[in-house]
Amino acid sequence: MGVPPPTGLIGVLLLLLVISPAVHSCPPSDLAALLAFKAALHEPYVGIFNSWAGTDCCHNWYGISCDQHSGRVADISLRGVSEEPLFRRAHRTGYMTGYISPAVCRLTRLSSLTVADWKGISGKIPRCITSLPFLRIIDLVGNRISGTIPADIGGLQRLTVLNVADNQISGGIPTSVTNLRGLMHLDLRNNRITGPLPKSVGRMRMLSRALVSGNQLSGTIPTSICGIYRLADADLSRNQITGPIPECVGRMGVLSTLNLDGNRLWGKIPESVFSSGISDLNLSRNGLSGTIPDVFGTRSYFTVLDLSYNHLKGGIPESVSRAAYIGHLDLSHNHLCGRIPGGPPFDHLEASSFVSNDCLCGRPLSPCS
Repeated sequence: MGVPPPTGLIGVLLLLLVISPAVHSCPPSDLAALLAFKAALHEPYVGIFNSWAGTDCCHNWYGISCDQHSGRVADISLRGVSEEPLFRRAHRTGYMTGYISPAVCRLTRLSSLTVADWKGISGKIPRCITSLPFLRIIDLVGNRISGTIPADIGGLQRLTVLNVADNQISGGIPTSVTNLRGLMHLDLRNNRITGPLPKSVGRMRMLSRALVSGNQLSGTIPTSICGIYRLADADLSRNQITGPIPECVGRMGVLSTLNLDGNRLWGKIPESVFSSGISDLNLSRNGLSGTIPDVFGTRSYFTVLDLSYNHLKGGIPESVSRAAYIGHLDLSHNHLCGRIPGGPPFDHLEASSFVSNDCLCGRPLSPCS
């Protein structure tokens, strides 16, 4: 016969003794993975790794958090720009060299990986990162990471944030990224990414910010982007994107910022964008042609409206004066002609908003003859 399990208070205490190490201390496998992760990095000034001592990585290790139920490492949060006392005492922002070790992939319960704004971290994004099933956040902004975005990044079904801005990443945007149905924040700005935007980008229905400026993207703007009903901020500026602006972007429900400046767009500007909910619209430095649509009204509210450096012709529509608000307006370097309307917003604009057109006249330029 077997020995019956202990009962009563003694049984409870014994049970706690058995499970406590598993819940409240760092598993040896996670400890080894973190030490290998640390060994690939060098941080000489602030001393963020000084606390990485002993065998319990779940307590008082800077930037490390563990899941309270499983006791496994859940979060790595290391930022080179911080208000933490460590940084205040050092009187400086952080600087770190080295690379992100594939050992991080042994942290199989990892939920967020933030290694941001260290300026000197190089190497590549570990391919194995796509094998971490619980990963929700990848934030590697502000380093010198190169290589490509892992082709199977779309396998991270829990991912909500992908931020690799301000690095040296090359290659294309993987088509699998459109499988990230829960992704809310995509930031690929200021890298060396080439190729087109995925045509099926509209599948990413939860996306609220799509920031891809300062790359070498080409091709056209996929019309499927209009299906992202949560998209509020789209910045595709400073690329090599061509073709027309899809008319449907002016009918997107919550889109408030649309920056397409510094591309190779052509064709007419859709009327819909001037009577939509877009309040920050920058279409400058493209090859857009035709006239400025005379469709402004009480729904037209712009903190910024920049149409400069295009091939627009005709006059400035009188309906611009009926806009609810226009803070900054720039129509310079086009082929506009005729009298500048009076009243707001024209009564507070400077000549720089209208220079280098064919024959505009009136305040703040020279009087019309």
